[in-house]
Amino acid sequence: MISNSSKYAIKAVLFLAMHSSEEKKIMVKDIADPINVPMAYIAKLLQELAKQKLISSTRGPKGGFYLSKEDKGRNIMEIINIIEGEKKLNSCLLSLEHCNEENPCPVHHLINQSRNILIKNLKIKTINELALDVKRGKSTLPL
Repeated sequence: MISNSSKYAIKAVLFLAMHSSEEKKIMVKDIADPINVPMAYIAKLLQELAKQKLISSTRGPKGGFYLSKEDKGRNIMEIINIIEGEKKLNSCLLSLEHCNEENPCPVHHLINQSRNILIKNLKIKTINELALDVKRGKSTLPL
């Protein structure tokens, strides 16, 4: 349901949430290895997130990516929307083009309620909340 690009972007943003600040910016090369994503790939994703103002960045010798307090308050669904759009999460599990409530595929009603709960939770949960869960040991992320 979620592409690898979105997964990588979420991991990178959580890494930034845990390790960066306005005073401590992080370069792409320092993010790629810990989250196990090729540097060019994560650079492209982070540039798009910065362009859309979901994360912050500065250029220059002391430049890099970071999360401001405002950035940390954004929700996880915003990352997915920037990387691939919400339409991907709402797409048919069987990849049928015209699957919807009026014209459901055979598994539409099996997955639809769960999908709606997932989307709702992704819209509620903030970047900061997930990062705090990792810091407190409630969840793990190899960083």
